[in-house]
Amino acid sequence: MQMTGAEIIIECLKEQGVDTVFGYPGGQILNVYDELYKHRHEIRHILTSHEQGASHAADGYARSAGKVGVCLATSGPGATNLVTGIATAYMDSVPLVAITCNVGVPLLGKDSFQEVDIAGITTPITKHNFIVKDIEKLADTMRRAFQIALKGRPGPVLLDIPKDVTAQKCEFVFTEQKKPLRFKGKAAEEELRQAIQMILAAKRPYIFAGGGVVISGASQELKEFVELIQAPVCDSLMGKGAFDGTDQKYTGMLGMHGTKTSNYGVSECDLLIAVGARFSDRVTGNVSKFAHKAKILQIDIDPAEINKNIYADFSIIGDAKDVLAELNSRIGQQEHTEWLTHIKGYMEKYPLKYADEGLNGPYLMDAVYRLTKGEAIITTEVGQHQMWAAQFYKYAKPRRLITSGGLGTMGYGLGAAIGAQVANPDNIVINIAGDGCFRMNMNELATAAREKLPLIEIIVNNHALGMVRQWQNLFYGKRYSATVLDDGMDYVKLAEAMGAKGYRAKTREEFEDALKQALKDEIPAVIDCIIDSDDKVWPMVAPGAAISEAFAEEDL
Repeated sequence: MQMTGAEIIIECLKEQGVDTVFGYPGGQILNVYDELYKHRHEIRHILTSHEQGASHAADGYARSAGKVGVCLATSGPGATNLVTGIATAYMDSVPLVAITCNVGVPLLGKDSFQEVDIAGITTPITKHNFIVKDIEKLADTMRRAFQIALKGRPGPVLLDIPKDVTAQKCEFVFTEQKKPLRFKGKAAEEELRQAIQMILAAKRPYIFAGGGVVISGASQELKEFVELIQAPVCDSLMGKGAFDGTDQKYTGMLGMHGTKTSNYGVSECDLLIAVGARFSDRVTGNVSKFAHKAKILQIDIDPAEINKNIYADFSIIGDAKDVLAELNSRIGQQEHTEWLTHIKGYMEKYPLKYADEGLNGPYLMDAVYRLTKGEAIITTEVGQHQMWAAQFYKYAKPRRLITSGGLGTMGYGLGAAIGAQVANPDNIVINIAGDGCFRMNMNELATAAREKLPLIEIIVNNHALGMVRQWQNLFYGKRYSATVLDDGMDYVKLAEAMGAKGYRAKTREEFEDALKQALKDEIPAVIDCIIDSDDKVWPMVAPGAAISEAFAEEDL
């Protein structure tokens, strides 16, 4: 059947099971949008306020649903506005397909109006990208893009399609959607035997779960692994929910703002089993002192992560779900009662805590957890509020914390919340934001209102760039350079102007009343929560220090 390039793009999206796309139209992508209009009952288009919002929404959709997110943009500034969202997805291994349309093939490379080499710009932040200059290759390239985005370690793929290609015609043959092949790098028997020997020899094993456990859907296998080994478990920010945060063996996050229990325990263990974790600098602290008493067994799908940041004594390359299943079938029941009791002692001695009175970030997270019964999907921006959301909301299931871990993108959370709410219409979706982050992409509140999405925006408002101020307070002599935001911004009026409901909370009672009402509303809500500018995230590891040197306020 003869079809235009624009028709082929839409048909390929349908082949891949795409039901929602996020984007913003423009001149070069008009043919695609015209075709999208004809298929509006099959593919829902969410018009965001900015292309960056579209890329973050597609990212949040992908993370919460476990599917490929799709975003669209026109050429030039439309395409470059996607870049931060693509980089965010790349750093956190999120399957994303970004489709941009460029100037016609004869105009490429001539500094034409709104022309930019978006493929060149995004080469370092995509798994792969394509410029499709031949319509005969368009369908196969579209299909290949989805395969690449999902296969193995997921990530973003960009397709740049000149406008004349979207107008040309060629023969199109329908094909059934093919599920991307999961990486099946089955570990060799000798590798499994050696790993098991390390596990059986350990007296003080510790398990470190990363985002790879969530991505591979390996939570059940991890739970069985933990029960067999009888070891304590910590996680990274991206690994939240990979292991049940309410389980007695769970000791909290590891690293700069991890619990003292996890930081001390990993520093004392004799075997650290890292599953789907890349040993970020925020996890390791001083590399030379990280887990210095332990042998390290690293399980990861990406060979590039082995020995990149931390030397692994032994590694297995493979999908976490498959590798853990193999280990579970071979390991007998272990007992480490004395070690678990020792770690439990740390948990009792160093619990996460906060002030008994007044409104503060940790209390907000506790209250959100209690009033949502732990069932909400939590998205966040980046900063103090992000760390409080990681520390004090208990994630019992994967894909419940949607946050920018690797790139640390301020302005990410609201767009991600839109994507998560669209993907999970029956779930409570709450974005936790600082007042600084909210300002970056607050225009997407209008998107949520237009689409009648009942998401809740909680602004942890300390009238400052809180995390930067915390560093200035502790390490820069309290010189608060460019971090004060006390300029009279009224977020309640702003919310109402954009079609949302606005609340302000200065006390615990006001916050709980506002949240209860917001949970009943069927429109987006903003709760502006006023906290002290000098509230801090505890514990903390100073830059350059070992994680075993974590300190809290009482230690100063």
